[in-house]
Amino acid sequence: MTTAAVQLEGVAKRYPHFCLEGIDLMLPQGQIMGFIGPNGAGKSTTIRILMGLVHQDRGTVQVLGHAMPDDQAAAKQQVGFASEDLRLYGAATLAWHMGFVRSIYPSWDQAYAEQLLRRFDLRAEQRIKGLSHGQRVKAALLLSLAHRPQLLVLDEPTTGLDPVARQEVLGALMEVLADEERTILFSSHNTLDVEQISDQIAFIDRGRIIDVGDKESFLERWRRLRLEVPDGVTLPEVPGTIHTSRSGRLAVVTANRYESATATAYQEAGATVHAVEPMTLEEIFVANVQYRREEGRS
Repeated sequence: MTTAAVQLEGVAKRYPHFCLEGIDLMLPQGQIMGFIGPNGAGKSTTIRILMGLVHQDRGTVQVLGHAMPDDQAAAKQQVGFASEDLRLYGAATLAWHMGFVRSIYPSWDQAYAEQLLRRFDLRAEQRIKGLSHGQRVKAALLLSLAHRPQLLVLDEPTTGLDPVARQEVLGALMEVLADEERTILFSSHNTLDVEQISDQIAFIDRGRIIDVGDKESFLERWRRLRLEVPDGVTLPEVPGTIHTSRSGRLAVVTANRYESATATAYQEAGATVHAVEPMTLEEIFVANVQYRREEGRS
């Protein structure tokens, strides 16, 4: 039986102008989940509830077997957390921050922290205010990782980084992740970041989870078909397709449950299938959100 590192069931939180509603989410131990949504979709609210920073109005939250928020002190001993709005003390050095975090976590591994310093190309004696944005992100990751948490929660950690810095941070993070099996929840609106490191994908929009599954199944089942449709031919409604656009004799079909029978159905109707193309995770996310909104599902 798969053990859940994170389990949310029926979680809801209401604000005057936003509502998180019916969030069901399960992250198995040892997996990396990319939590994708546009700005304002509810990613950070979900994570704040997960971390005990915000209390849900209803629903249950379990983190590493601990009920949140009631048992958050025990849970947080085993969780590493970094977010875009996490602020370090600008006048203090990274070494001071390392000492402070070491005083909180008995599991702090000083040798590992020093290894991360070298990997992230950081100097412990440097003051935080002298670090670039990318270096501050790496510093926050070091502080989150060095006590060897069972669960790592990253809330939009690469927001605001330029492309070079973002790749440096992701490269350093992936290098660390290759060392040992970790459970990670990685939220972002940047699908390229998520696609590089995730095993599982969850899409959220307008306060609701709209799709969830393993990354490979997402990439495998979503396809774009390019058709030529002769005059007089009517395209059939094919199961597993969600959108068709027409321009003269040409048609583009988006399928969210593609199989070989999908193309066969169009061919038997008289259309010519010129191409069956894979879609990027970003294209899948955008198509999924648009479909759910158009159908009133989100």
